[in-house]
Amino acid sequence: MGVPTRADLAGIPDYIIPGRPPGAVLLNSNESSLPPLPAVVEAVARAAAQGHRYPQWFSEDLVAWLTAELEVPESWVAIGCGSVSLCQQLIQAYCALGDEVLCAWRSFEAYPVFARVAGVHARTVALDSGHRHDLAAMADAVSPATRVVFVCNPNNPTGTAVDARELRDFVERIPDDVLVVLDEAYREFVTDPDVPDGLLLARERGNVAVLRTFSKAYGLAGIRVGYCVGSPAVVSAVNKVAVPFAVSRLAQAAAAAALAHTAEVSERCRAVAAEREHLRDRLLAAGLSVPASQANFLWLPLGDRSADFAGFCADRGVLVRCFGNEGVRVTVGVREENDVFVRAVQDYASDAGAGF
Repeated sequence: MGVPTRADLAGIPDYIIPGRPPGAVLLNSNESSLPPLPAVVEAVARAAAQGHRYPQWFSEDLVAWLTAELEVPESWVAIGCGSVSLCQQLIQAYCALGDEVLCAWRSFEAYPVFARVAGVHARTVALDSGHRHDLAAMADAVSPATRVVFVCNPNNPTGTAVDARELRDFVERIPDDVLVVLDEAYREFVTDPDVPDGLLLARERGNVAVLRTFSKAYGLAGIRVGYCVGSPAVVSAVNKVAVPFAVSRLAQAAAAAALAHTAEVSERCRAVAAEREHLRDRLLAAGLSVPASQANFLWLPLGDRSADFAGFCADRGVLVRCFGNEGVRVTVGVREENDVFVRAVQDYASDAGAGF
């Protein structure tokens, strides 16, 4: 008999890592289809030559780059091993036994898992009929036990976003002793001017923190670096629960180099957004229901047909992400990859007889 683990861990679902068959079109993880910029690759190679030395503890050089870009003081930025790591750190920093985390559902699946890992309760509020955060219902759901509320905007996996007025009204209803975390991992792909920049709210309110990442727009998903912007008190709390040296020397160098080429990154994001709209038009024409997205992916609310559709695509060499019996998320790839996916959609509709 081995050493027993915490009994409550048995109720936490395993994270399923799908296989990646050679030659498959990978549209299941919201990665960039394009490799990092050449300058980033060069920076990583230079940093690797110093791999025998520990990185900066608080990524001070990267913080300096970011604060210049974001126009906030250095005491307002914490660096983490991807924004997902910062989600966990915020829960650890602000929640104790008996507290709870509140989030929408379906939203980023890590939120309730991290809450349970920390030994606190996770409560969810259903999305509205448009697959968007129901912020009024979320505000109503805040209880005396609520310590952290996550708002993913644009939302993963639906790609939908709330507007500035909705978000401001929501934040104003949240008590000052509850932390509102605006997860903006896909902010760079937003084209709708009504979708707010969470940094504006973070500058105004001490109980608002913003998370962003270099994984998506910057094409550094395999390098793992993200950041949190919030008041100095929030940043101090996040840093206290960080794993020492979790952000590698290579990750810090890659992110700093990427920030030196924001114009090229922005051009890539505009291209992804344009391809997103093109792909959505093609899917609508094929008979699918596809909510408007502000991210680098699209949501197909296929219900009970989700797993069947995802399996059909996989058999044709296209990997998409299935979310139970709710829907399928498909990353916007380059045109050639999207063409392969659309052909699979058309074949599925034909095989199904009545289409979608």
